[in-house]
Amino acid sequence: MTQFSVLDLVPVSEGRTLGDAFEASVALARTAERLGCKRYWVAEHHAMEGIAGGATSVVLAHIGNATSSIRIGSGGIMLPNHTPFQIAEQFGTLDALFPGRIDLGLGRAPGAGPELQRALRKDLHQASEYFPQDVVELRALLTGDLDLPIKATPGLGANVDFWMLGSSLFGAQLAAKLGLPYAFAAHFAPDHLDNALEIYRRGFQPSNALVKPYVAVAMNVFAASNDGEAEYLASSQQQAFVALRTGTPGKLKPPIEGYKATLPAPHRAMLDHLSQAAAVGTPATVCEKIVAFADRTKADEIILCGSTFDPDARVRSLELTMEGLAASQAASIPA
Repeated sequence: MTQFSVLDLVPVSEGRTLGDAFEASVALARTAERLGCKRYWVAEHHAMEGIAGGATSVVLAHIGNATSSIRIGSGGIMLPNHTPFQIAEQFGTLDALFPGRIDLGLGRAPGAGPELQRALRKDLHQASEYFPQDVVELRALLTGDLDLPIKATPGLGANVDFWMLGSSLFGAQLAAKLGLPYAFAAHFAPDHLDNALEIYRRGFQPSNALVKPYVAVAMNVFAASNDGEAEYLASSQQQAFVALRTGTPGKLKPPIEGYKATLPAPHRAMLDHLSQAAAVGTPATVCEKIVAFADRTKADEIILCGSTFDPDARVRSLELTMEGLAASQAASIPA
């Protein structure tokens, strides 16, 4: 049976504060836990006014304190921005605080211009070349499976589940080689989805962590009482995608009726392209699209994404989606 989880960008809406964003994430995480979601991930982004998850491990501690059972983790930590030792300490601490609940999803993309590189005191493009070695070192700092000259405390012996994240073929190849579960970011980069999953499954090598391939795929989901309302809610994130692609990111904007129709053709085409990994509409429509997407990808887990200007609408969208999926799965079980 397909599992369902949540990815949170910790969006900051216009007219609202960072504190508002963090409390909205708590509300969504509690809802995800109540509805039976498997895990709740926070994504690392830096120097973006509309995204508050830069200090990812700190945000996860806040989410962990507000919940009791749902797995929490990074979707993901961009390892070139850090040293393996620092991340071992941070996630070792999280595991000590929230035992048996911590996921460590790792990504390679530095996602940074020269200003951020200077702020982080790192050559991120060079650091990304060492990503495979850094993943192995980080895993060893937590598991002790290599004889390293230093021990991370907290860190060594932590029960942390490693994940490889990706939006291209590289992550799929590395996840397969290291025997890690693999999560594909189809919600913003669907182009290589099918090829990446095929490469991962074909090349998978069992490890101490995982004996057979395990795939999660992220998609954007906006559910509401009718299709028009769902499209209206989705328009805030659509504005954010357009702003990011045109170099003008900012806080999450209020929704706009008929937003896509106001756009030039290239921007409409970009949003239409992303819609292949999206489900927008009534609960019935959304569930049908999610089930079709899960069938297409044969994913073990679907990660639900989607930022709304009104945090309450995001909570309601998740409620409608999960309730609809639960009913759909129950109906498919033979009496």
